[in-house]
Amino acid sequence: MSPEAHASLIEQLKPMMMEPSFEEIFARLTAKESNSTRFLLKMEINRLASPCMRVIDLRDKSDALCSEVSFGGQRHFLDEAAKQDFETALALYRNNYTMGVYEHVMNMHTERKRRQRSLNDIDETDDSYKVRGIILGNYIRRTEERMNYSIKILVSQPGVKEIAGSTIDLSVGGARVKIPVRHNLDLNQPLLIKLTELNDEFYFEDLQQGVEYLVADASSKDDDCVLRLKRAGGSEKLSEMLTNLIRGFKFRYKVDINDLLVNASGMGFERHYLPHYPHLPVFVERDEQGDYHATNVLLSHDNQGLLHHFADDNEINQLPVVLNSDRINALISEPNKVAHGLLFSFTFHAQGRVFFYGATLAELQQQPHLMPLFLGFGAKKSGWRVFRMYANQIDHNQTYKASILPGDDQNYAPLTEQQLARYSHLIQLVDCTCEAGQARYQRWQSSLSANELKCFGLKKLTKQTLRPISMQFSERRIEPRYTFRTSVLIHLNGKDYEAVTQDISSRGLQLNLTEALSEENIHEVNLSFPKLQELSPKAQLQQLPYRIVKSRKNGLALHLAAAIGHEVHNGVEFLNRLIIHNRAKLDQLSEQNIEVKELADALKNQVMRHLHSVPYMLEKTSKSFRIAAIGVGMTRDPISDRFACEREQTLLFDLSPLLANGHLKQNIIAPIRALRPQQNGTFTEVFAVSVGPNSNRKLVRCKYLDSFVSPEQEIHYIKQADEIGEFVAFRIYRAATDKPDLSYLQRELEYIRLHAMHKGKQLESLLWRIVGVGEIADVSDEVRCRYPELNPLPE
Repeated sequence: MSPEAHASLIEQLKPMMMEPSFEEIFARLTAKESNSTRFLLKMEINRLASPCMRVIDLRDKSDALCSEVSFGGQRHFLDEAAKQDFETALALYRNNYTMGVYEHVMNMHTERKRRQRSLNDIDETDDSYKVRGIILGNYIRRTEERMNYSIKILVSQPGVKEIAGSTIDLSVGGARVKIPVRHNLDLNQPLLIKLTELNDEFYFEDLQQGVEYLVADASSKDDDCVLRLKRAGGSEKLSEMLTNLIRGFKFRYKVDINDLLVNASGMGFERHYLPHYPHLPVFVERDEQGDYHATNVLLSHDNQGLLHHFADDNEINQLPVVLNSDRINALISEPNKVAHGLLFSFTFHAQGRVFFYGATLAELQQQPHLMPLFLGFGAKKSGWRVFRMYANQIDHNQTYKASILPGDDQNYAPLTEQQLARYSHLIQLVDCTCEAGQARYQRWQSSLSANELKCFGLKKLTKQTLRPISMQFSERRIEPRYTFRTSVLIHLNGKDYEAVTQDISSRGLQLNLTEALSEENIHEVNLSFPKLQELSPKAQLQQLPYRIVKSRKNGLALHLAAAIGHEVHNGVEFLNRLIIHNRAKLDQLSEQNIEVKELADALKNQVMRHLHSVPYMLEKTSKSFRIAAIGVGMTRDPISDRFACEREQTLLFDLSPLLANGHLKQNIIAPIRALRPQQNGTFTEVFAVSVGPNSNRKLVRCKYLDSFVSPEQEIHYIKQADEIGEFVAFRIYRAATDKPDLSYLQRELEYIRLHAMHKGKQLESLLWRIVGVGEIADVSDEVRCRYPELNPLPE
């Protein structure tokens, strides 16, 4: 018996080795083998099924984060992929840890490392800055299976001679076909297609006369024209025949999953990108009188501080007043007028109260004598903010769902659909504020009194009208949380801060503070539980080390995790006992209802369909790091167009103007490596000159903002850029990512694995290698407003 046949037979026998009838199955499968071969096979199977005492520790072998897995009294340290392999192998060996389980996990890990090396072995050349584009938001929603099936066809139109072609793939409701690039067909009119090869096997009147199709998309490649078609004619009997044909040939021909793979890639990118989405999406409704009202905002991990900026001293959010109906109407009515899209605001604190002032550039231009006063005075306030606003109309004719598998319902629950139908527009607030920019605005000077700015004061709301909705991300906690309130003291540098717990688990808790911690960038604090100490005097509940995981509400809400070392953590031990003995009395925090989850998902889809920046992913390779991909929409956008390669290289972009000469390492890789996934992202800014015709503009002379030594140099650069071509400025965001949220893609990945296992594994492998995300946003219009020298006022 050959080694290949030997290995193949063992793989066949593995699932049976724990069965009671294994001896009978073994005898049947090896009946034609010699006694020596059967003896060797039996020895190998017994070896694989024997108990294993080896510990699997991948902490020094895997690039991914490893966590502890306890099984059978042994502690293994596995990454997420190895954990799945471990569980799969245990099921094969009837939940026994054997040599077969150990070897399966280690072999799969070695294979992943080999694939990763082959995928990432790239030299640092000019091509290393060329990255592919991944379609985001506008996913192909296919409601039926499509099969790679090539048959001859005849295509015709009234008055046009029949053209021979062939199908590329086929579904019940459509097809993709290939015809000569030189044809006389009008692609805006229906096509009549005869499926000639099916005529030989099936007799239908539709097949004899031809079936009517509409052209959904057309593209040219070499001498061929590829048409994506949607069926517009044909009987129910024809549909039934095509359904049976696809079902019958499903395992003979490949089911086409390319569209689904594109969707899953985009959605995987989304799950890395959205937690660090820095802008504030506001959803607007229009009442019967035609007035616009901001009713909902969508929250990510990184944009919550932006929403909190608009909260007054009574915690009532004043964003609906800032985004009033007149401003929204002006933004929607004149979308190309940048002055309506630039919003300046600041807060003024007096007698314990917060007052809001705001004006768009268009409003300031109507009162030009107050413009220097507003910008110069407002920029001196700590609550100074500059926003770029974008408005997009929501298309209610397009399904709200992002990705639909064949056979899925295309709609959300009726209540969710009803709520979505009420929104008319999406307005996105991009925060353009930065320290350097704020200092430049202070150069605006005016001799007028600050009292002149009262006309820009906003009348505050007295009740909450804005409803925040949080994006849904996978729960990263490994334990359930319980509502529990008790007093806590935080000890930091000799000072005590009072706090109250909001919820607890054995290894972590959430605190509400009466006063924010005085120092920034604190990662670890000591806690004491005074009331619990009184109730349990024998327990040691003083000066317990905890790690700060996340800070919210300007430092007044902290998420903490126990800093566990080699010794027993008294806080973990005590809270664990408290939860076990009082579980019936404690309220476990449950997940939100399905309507809220669906609404959050639908609003997220709208945001992804109307991106005004270009997201990117940073990938860790075997040698270093590289930009793995950028996110693009289905329609052209002015930012990615500046980086687009030649027309023949569609969805390929050259980022070398921004990243060459060490800028990738200095301004992207190094800042991301210094961050943790729980921290908000940071940003930098870059000035550039755009040259060339409008259809093919390119960037030259890129210069990062921190390389300028004075405002005068910046002004000189902008003036010179306008003389050479066009001045542009970008803000580049960067953030560290957590492990991939594969649960969100579970259904898509299972479908892909069913029909193309290797493609599913390649996608998973890529998502595990992503260590950072960010985006490139255009801030050119806002940067120009920073300098009074570039904005002469009328006399």
